[in-house]
Formats: sequence, C-alpha cells, structure tokens
Amino acid sequence: MGDDIGHECGFAFLRLLKPPQYYLEKYGTQFFGLNRMYMLMEKQRNRGQDGAGVASVTLDVPPGSKYIHCEKSIAADPIKDLFGRVQQQGMERLKHAPKAAKETGMGDQPDPHWVREHVPFCGEALLAHVRYGTDSENSLDRCHPVTRESNWMTRNLILAGNFNITNNEDLFSSLVQLGQHPRQLSDTIMLLEKVGHFVDKENNDLFVKYSASG
Repeated sequence: MGDDIGHECGFAFLRLLKPPQYYLEKYGTQFFGLNRMYMLMEKQRNRGQDGAGVASVTLDVPPGSKYIHCEKSIAADPIKDLFGRVQQQGMERLKHAPKAAKETGMGDQPDPHWVREHVPFCGEALLAHVRYGTDSENSLDRCHPVTRESNWMTRNLILAGNFNITNNEDLFSSLVQLGQHPRQLSDTIMLLEKVGHFVDKENNDLFVKYSASG
C-alpha cells in the first residue's frame, strides 16, 4: 500500500485456529477471541470514534443453531459500550448453561464446545470495525459490519471495510435492472448486494448442476 493512512475507518479480522478448550486451558477464559478483538479495536481507537461494530461466525454448527452474531454501537465511547454489552450477553448465557454442559466442563467453566455453539460471539471468526464518519448522519445502520443473511450457509455475507465507491449510482441502477430492490443507496450496501448477486448466482448454478446429476 503506497498511500499514507489518514482519517479512515479501522477494522480487523481474527480467525481462531485452535479448538476451544485450548484457549480455556491456556488463558482461563471462554472469551479469548472477543478479548483479543477488543484489544485490536482499542489500538485503532484514533481511526474512528463515531461508531463500532463486531460480528462473529461459528463454523460447522448443526441446523437450527444460530451461527452469525452482529452487534453495533454509536455510544459516546462506542468501543467500550459495544464490547461491554457483548461480553455481558455472554456471561449471562454462561450462567444458564445446562447441567450436562457444566458436568463435562473444566472446573467451574461449562464445556467449551457447548459454549462455542450456544454463547454469542464465541465463534472461530470475528470481524470488527470502528467508524470515522464522512457524512452528517451517524446511526447504527451506517456502522460496519453489515450482514446479508440467508438460510443457505454459503449465501451469507459479512462486510466491513474502508472505502468510498465513486460509481455508486451506476451500481444501484444495475441492481435494480436485475430485479433487486436495494434497501439503501449507500456504497456499503451497493458493494454487499453486488457481491451477493454473484454469490447467489454461483449457488444457483451449483444447485442446478448437482440436482441434475442426482
């Protein structure tokens, strides 16, 4: 990257590669990923103080289990508010862990595999963002990450970035011509829906191909 970093949003992606019990044994917490992401966002506090957001994805969960969680904040101190609320949600869920999860856990901690599947923001992949607003409106809708969710796991998208699209209206028109009804004219939504269109198309093509082959 040749350009100097200026007044631009900050973001980070974290992918945990070890099994959940590894982090509990080594660090003594069920929230290692979330705590590490909090540190990464604090280090980028000067990159954006208008809002903050974090998303988590839990991989390979059985059908019927929620695997994408996303939370945002535009509080006076959005990073502190965001991660404070998210961790409080997790702590409340831990308090109500079933007996079976506690019996197979480690010490006073529930089974980390149960935690991974049932406690929000304990997934293997986390994406977080701090917003530096470039327009007058500051709302939760303007904060990243933004999601495009589907019952088909391979059609889900989560997006966070630092960009301005100059041909935003052209992208909007192209989506309308495809028959879509974009919910906003923002560059973030345009990029999300444009990528989503091709993700949907690829999924449809694969579905038709393998359905025909039996």
